[in-house]
Amino acid sequence: MLIRTRLDELAQLGRPLHLALGVFDGVHTGHQAVIARVVRTAAREGGLAGMLTFDPHPIRVIAPEKAPSQLLETLDHKARVVSKLGIQLFIPLHFDATLACMEAADFIDRLMAAPVRTIAVGEDWRFGRNRAGDVSLLLREAEQRGFRLEAVPPVMWDGDRISSTRIRQAIHDGNLDEAERMLGRRYSVSGTIIPGDQLGRQLGFPTANLPTGDLQLPPGGVWAVRVRNDAGDEWQGVANLGTRPTVGGANRLLEVHLLEFSGELYGENLDVRFESFLRPEKRFPSLEELRAQITRDSQAAREILAVRAGLKSPA
Repeated sequence: MLIRTRLDELAQLGRPLHLALGVFDGVHTGHQAVIARVVRTAAREGGLAGMLTFDPHPIRVIAPEKAPSQLLETLDHKARVVSKLGIQLFIPLHFDATLACMEAADFIDRLMAAPVRTIAVGEDWRFGRNRAGDVSLLLREAEQRGFRLEAVPPVMWDGDRISSTRIRQAIHDGNLDEAERMLGRRYSVSGTIIPGDQLGRQLGFPTANLPTGDLQLPPGGVWAVRVRNDAGDEWQGVANLGTRPTVGGANRLLEVHLLEFSGELYGENLDVRFESFLRPEKRFPSLEELRAQITRDSQAAREILAVRAGLKSPA
């Protein structure tokens, strides 16, 4: 997948562009409906299927007091997700005060310096200074400039539109099955493994430690997880999301023990998919009792993950 970070780089690609525009936090099924329009058009007419997005989330610049404190994915994770959906060109524009003050018409002027043939957006998408740009403006521009506009209606689920806000709330509440229906995939977080204090190794259960930053996390406790690296290797695992009260921890951490794995993963990027909640985090009287509980958790994770794999197998 090609990555470009400035509008003035797009013309140099020398190919017709079909672009999905938006923030796309979570790349949920509503976003996927927008993305599918440009992927299909590029396949039919030739050119590149691209996605133009913004980092950081624009609301964090425009109205930080209203911004969500947690997001559904990192920028790198978003790129990997959309690549699997057929996106060939990823354009994460840095969003700052200058871009926030750009008039909507000026933004379109700069964008159309490239050979843009299709623009796809959600039908309620707004852009430009004071959010003055909308589908009506894009329709007028499309008629004048000769590009195709795809204004995609929202995707509904359970009587309401699917949104990143709904998904964040479902994950916060531990309703991961509900979040999965709206995302179109099981919720996961992605990060680069960093060194820990080696306590898990001392207990016989070495863990991979993932920084989670401002990602939306499910309720704390012990989870059965599936873990995948960038090379496509996948493992079953048991993860602890919490403060580790038995050893006097204070900061919330995500620690993952990979079942049936030995080796080093420092510096690798891992995607951790939350499959099933096992139990709340608790303080144990001794490290021996903690070790015994981790053994039971590992076995429970194996059994649950085997059942879930069977449920998802084709008949």
